[in-house]
Amino acid sequence: MSIIEDLVIASRVCVEHGVIDAYGHVSVRSETNPQRYYMSRAIAPEMITESDIMEFDLDSVPVVPNGPPGYNERFIHGEIYKARPDVNSIVHNHSHSVIPFSCTTCQLKPIFHMAAFIGLGVPNWDIADAQKGTDLLVRNNVLGKSLAEKLGKHPAVLMRGHGSVVVGEKIQTAVGRTVYLDHNAKMQFQAMMMAGQDVMYMADDEVMANVAWQEYYRSWDLWKKKWQKKLAEEKSLNS
Repeated sequence: MSIIEDLVIASRVCVEHGVIDAYGHVSVRSETNPQRYYMSRAIAPEMITESDIMEFDLDSVPVVPNGPPGYNERFIHGEIYKARPDVNSIVHNHSHSVIPFSCTTCQLKPIFHMAAFIGLGVPNWDIADAQKGTDLLVRNNVLGKSLAEKLGKHPAVLMRGHGSVVVGEKIQTAVGRTVYLDHNAKMQFQAMMMAGQDVMYMADDEVMANVAWQEYYRSWDLWKKKWQKKLAEEKSLNS
């Protein structure tokens, strides 16, 4: 199957799990040219089909000129791909469960083994440190570079009052981390309501033991087969 189909499915999966709605986006690096990446035109992710996918260079300029508009925040993706050659997929999401951690002193910590990667560190980026008076959107490469620098070598970064960016070496890793980051935020909040600061989080050695195998293949296989069937039904209805 093509990475274009995977990209469509990844977008639908993120919508299904409530981490993106009409906003947010998923990208994947080109398999043949690491200086290019694929992402949809500016459209609600739930509506994306393969015909909506565009190719961009790492300055986030469309490879084919005069096409449809891309997402305003595509610069997140291009700048991270520049800075992180190990990253091949990126999800920018607006998880409602994660956002409170981006604008408080409460730190996200791994409480759930499926989100062990949080233990590798999830820094918090404040756009005001790069430019004051914005609408909190990453609308250019300067802001995208600032965000990429805060991400560093971590698997995810929070965006104050906005959402988060999650990365992975593979598209299933980026999507799996996005979904389980949201789950962990919910569970952590619940645990803190029950016990305050007296919550047992994962130890560092437990984090590393889980990160070693977590590429979310089983989750991805389940989600992909489900959405391949749904997308085939959509094509049949529209043909």
